[in-house]
Amino acid sequence: MGFRNFLWLIFLACLWGPSFLFIKVAVGDIPPITLAMSRVGIATLLLYAVLRGQGKNLPGPGRIWKHFAVVGFFSNALPFVLFSWGEQYIDSALAAILNGTTPLFTIILAHFFTADDRMTPVKVMGTLVGFAGLSLLISPSLWGGVHATTWGLLAITMAAASYGIGLVYVRRHLRGLPPLVAPTAQLAVATIYLLPLSLLIEKPFRHPLPSWPAVGSLLGLSVLGTAIAFIIYYRLLERTSATYVSMVTYLAPSIGVVLGVVILNEQLGWSAYAGCVLILVGVMVVNEIFKSIGWRRPGNVAVRP
Repeated sequence: MGFRNFLWLIFLACLWGPSFLFIKVAVGDIPPITLAMSRVGIATLLLYAVLRGQGKNLPGPGRIWKHFAVVGFFSNALPFVLFSWGEQYIDSALAAILNGTTPLFTIILAHFFTADDRMTPVKVMGTLVGFAGLSLLISPSLWGGVHATTWGLLAITMAAASYGIGLVYVRRHLRGLPPLVAPTAQLAVATIYLLPLSLLIEKPFRHPLPSWPAVGSLLGLSVLGTAIAFIIYYRLLERTSATYVSMVTYLAPSIGVVLGVVILNEQLGWSAYAGCVLILVGVMVVNEIFKSIGWRRPGNVAVRP
């Protein structure tokens, strides 16, 4: 699949990495359904403005909107609400661990529902190595005790499974569309799902105005973690497999660790370094980078494509 795709995956992880923090800050002032609705709504307006600026438009009525409706539900509306709601009842470290089950769900679903993303021993090994690295990376946060409820655990796990369903469905039904069309339509449908729920259930117009940190976190979620991220997401799904793209859930926490070292001068223990190494190895195994660069063996010359 290539080293270039690996770099795009890291870029996507950089966009999604701060999302747990943004959600944790924003949901303190903005109710969870309203937060998810605002996130996808702002991203939709941004992407649609860019789309129209390029002289393009969304497809007219037709079967394609059924696919947008399915993906908008499983990739955005449902998991965004579950994460926003669940992080009120579960620590972010444990949320990151549970989010790391996304590749496990994806590799199973892709095996049965796609023709070009079958489960192989190499993919399974890479996925499990990555999950082990994620567990090792987050383990110091868990040793000190975590706050969690059964409903919080269930919500985040359901969100991870929903992401897996969305990844596989996009891979099957929404490839080959012009750039920006699929993410814009998908987010627009998600907004349609969430707007009436927000107004009827949470009545945000009765809440006080959110604080500036909450507003900034919402904008970060909308622009970086949704609009730009889903452009890269579709770019990767055009070029790689659903299983491979799901590995971003392992890389995102690693990006957070790196930022902590570079920006906050945080000191890391051996488990953080070992976890990051295992995550990178797992992602590279699934991406077949070791195969693409070739291994030199005694008496043999590595073959490069």
